[in-house]
Formats: sequence, C-alpha cells, structure tokens
Amino acid sequence: MRTQKRFLCLVVLMLCLGVLLAGCGGQADAPPAEEQGEDTKDPSEGDAAELEEVKVGMVGPLTGGAATYGISTRNGIEVAINQANENEEIPGVYLSFHPEDTEGDWSKSANAFSKLIEQDGVSVIVGAVLSSETEAGGPIAMDLGIPTISPSSTATGLTVGNPYLFRNCLSDEVQASQLAEYAVEELGLSRFAILYTNNDYGNALKDAFEETAASLAEVVSVEAFMDNDENFRPQLTSIQQKNPDAIFIAGYYTEAAKIAQQAAEQGLDVQILGADGFYSPVLVELGEETVEGAIFTAGFHGDDPDPNVQSFVEAYREKFNEDPDMFAAQAYDAARIVIEAMKKYGTDPESIREGIAATKDFPGITGLTSIDEEGDTIKEVLILQVENGAFKRIR
Repeated sequence: MRTQKRFLCLVVLMLCLGVLLAGCGGQADAPPAEEQGEDTKDPSEGDAAELEEVKVGMVGPLTGGAATYGISTRNGIEVAINQANENEEIPGVYLSFHPEDTEGDWSKSANAFSKLIEQDGVSVIVGAVLSSETEAGGPIAMDLGIPTISPSSTATGLTVGNPYLFRNCLSDEVQASQLAEYAVEELGLSRFAILYTNNDYGNALKDAFEETAASLAEVVSVEAFMDNDENFRPQLTSIQQKNPDAIFIAGYYTEAAKIAQQAAEQGLDVQILGADGFYSPVLVELGEETVEGAIFTAGFHGDDPDPNVQSFVEAYREKFNEDPDMFAAQAYDAARIVIEAMKKYGTDPESIREGIAATKDFPGITGLTSIDEEGDTIKEVLILQVENGAFKRIR
C-alpha cells in the first residue's frame, strides 16, 4: 500500500514537472522581441512580415581618386530611399540600398554590376557614376534584364541601343556645345584654347566644344593632359603663344584648379571655361582667387530658391552635415525617378524599366526631366560662375 502511494506521488510529481518544463520550453523557443526584429527595424517599415523588400543597387567609386563623386552619389540616393520608406510611398514595399565600390576601375565596375544582379538580387541599379563604369556595366544589365539609370555618366551616345540603360544627366556633347554658344553669343569671346584630359570624358567635351566654337569663332590651340597630371606649364606656354580669349578645360575640378593657378603664375589672363566636372567646392578650395570668374555648365544649383530644392538641401545637410553637390542632387533625382516608376508601374525589373522609359516632365530638383526613346535625358543646361568664392547661376 505504501509502495502504491509512493508510485502515485511519483506520477503526480512527474506530471507537474512536465507541465513546468513545457512552459519553460515555450519561452526558450521564442526569442526576445528584439531578436525577432520587432524593435530593430525602422519604425516606418510597419510590420516587417507584411513588407516586400525591393533591392536598389548603386555602382560607383567610393574610394580612390574619384571617390568624392561616388560618395555624393551614394548619399543622394540614400536620402531619396530613406524618404520613400519613411513616408511609405510604395504601399507594402520596403526599399533596401546596396552600394558597391568600383574604385573608379572599369573591370571592378563590371564585377559590381554582376554581383548586385546575380548575388544580391537587385531589381534596379542607380549608376554607374563615371562613364567608363557605365560602359562596362550597361551590357551586363541588358543581358540580365535589370534596368539601370546613371545620374552622372555623360559620354555621348552612352545609352543608344540599350533598352535597359538610362541617364538623367546631360551628355558631354550637349553641355559643351551650349557653353560654346553662350561664350560666343553672350560673352563675346572669339579665340578659344582647349585643354582636355585624355579620357572618355575629356575627349567627348573637347570634340563637341571644338566643333561648335570653330563654327562660330576660332579655336587657336588644342592641348591634352593625362589623368592625375600636376604640371600643366608646357601646355599653357604653348597656349599663351596663341593669345586666346578663353581656355575651355575639359576635365575635373582638381586639374582645373591647378591649371588656373599655373596660368595665373605665367601671366595668362583668360576666361576659364569648363563643364560639370568643375562643380565641387574643392574647385574654390584649391584654386582660390585664380578660379574667380570661372564659368561652367552644371545640372544643379543648391541656392535655387525652389522649395523642393531647398527641402532636399536641408535633408542632405541634416544627414551628412554638408551641402549637396551636383552629383548628390542628380543621384537623388535618379532615385526619385526609379521610385516614381515603381509607384506607377510595379516593382519587378521589367515594370521599373517601363516606368523609367516613360518618364516625361519629371519635376526634379535638377530641373524638369524627360527620357527620350534612346534612354537619354532632355533637360535644361545650367551655367554657373564662381563669384566671391561661391557658385552663382548666370543662365
């Protein structure tokens, strides 16, 4: 009898223990709320389980000599994506951002496009930044059916023949031709020298400027230099002998600042002209008073009083503690064109491609933008001038 009572007690004890262990096991199997993502996701995302993730890639130089362009581009895209997520602009969708560094290298750009598409599974790419990078990645994007929009690759004819490649920046040809017309018709200049960097960007600008300037006035000298050159005195000496009114520098702000300094040292008093590669505060930081009065084309002016422009400038300053440049602004607009395409057409790659291709009169912060049948952009060319160390719009 005593044995039977002990057995019954043991059974009851085991049952109680089982219930207790089951309760503890239930708690152990369920991770804390923060491990489930309930507290770590962006509050604007809503219920993560209900959101479709759409991946947006970016390709550009985030390190290396052209890093300033790539970083600005990345930052501009990030502002646009963050705003779209916070405002829940695409119902049921969360945009994730996947930037890839090319170091400005052609082959690394091709690898970046392949990685983003084949490994990361992006639905669209904003980029690349440099024309050579986009030339490397464009065919890959077309072969794999992923739409790509570059905010800053300006090589002439870049998008022709590729229905998956677009851009929302003006080509080198358009910029240089319109600047030559302005220099002759508005500034009254008649004798031009051209000093160009011997790469795709510099050659395209040189060719277009030379053709237009020669048809309206006179091109008296054409000289080349290489990327990363620092001594331009031999070319400037040759140019000085031809007595030009102006030098069109087909290159970037670092070289432009050094050319302006060395020209001043040699007593070469001419009007400095350039294209969108001038648009960086570093131009003035390096060139100081020698770039005062320089005139160049651009796709953005941060002092534009338009409320949309100033809203972007404020958001950019708040996030990055600096003013946005043209590359950041054009990247922001490129990302916004993608977002609008998703809202109107859908989030799969082919729908995004159709939406970008259909862009007409998009009210961007860099101007009213349309995409033509070849994927190129139609918009106004801005002309800026360095005045008292700042950039002032003169057209």
